[in-house]
Amino acid sequence: MSGLRMAGRLRSLAGALAAGAFMVAGLSGTAAYATEEAPRAAAPQLGIQFNADGDPGQCGGRTGEQWTASPNWTQAIRFDTDSRAGGCQLAFGVYDPDRTLAGASVSYSLRPSSGGDAGQCGNYQGTYAMPILPIQVFGQAVRLDTDGRPGWCDLTFTVTGNIVLDVQFYPDGDAGQCPDALPAGQYRSGFVGTPVTVKIDADGRAGGCQFQLRLRHF
Repeated sequence: MSGLRMAGRLRSLAGALAAGAFMVAGLSGTAAYATEEAPRAAAPQLGIQFNADGDPGQCGGRTGEQWTASPNWTQAIRFDTDSRAGGCQLAFGVYDPDRTLAGASVSYSLRPSSGGDAGQCGNYQGTYAMPILPIQVFGQAVRLDTDGRPGWCDLTFTVTGNIVLDVQFYPDGDAGQCPDALPAGQYRSGFVGTPVTVKIDADGRAGGCQFQLRLRHF
């Protein structure tokens, strides 16, 4: 075989090997890409701010600020307002760093029961948006100062979009302070078209009312 023909065959073989290497590399790259997990969205977090503005014994459990990732329960807060000075300030928010809940909304309202003494439910009675933002921020604070006066305060949550809000509300003493409450561990769910209301009537009777929330999305 002449030197020219041998050189030509060597060049052809080198080209074929190079093409094969390219194909293998391409297949290897494709396989690596196929097995790579897509980035997971950060779970939204539900926030509660709960503070006393008088005797701190009236506002128990997890006071201050808390943020809990979906779908976990928040730590319980406890209403035990009575004739002692002051009451409890309460506000809510949702931290949604990856906009998982875009288009959804949650609102909360505080109003006196029918015929109840409105002074037990503070100066910010009405309905407020629970902010759903990529920063941790709370909506308008409402105030509870129930005692021996007639009636109670209705705290209502209304939901739209891809959210379910579960509410635990149960007594740890005289159940009359927490009208319509369920036993500990049971809950009611708020979703589109179905709001949830808890009735807070804490006063001088024994015990108080425990309250927890859980945010779920789909």
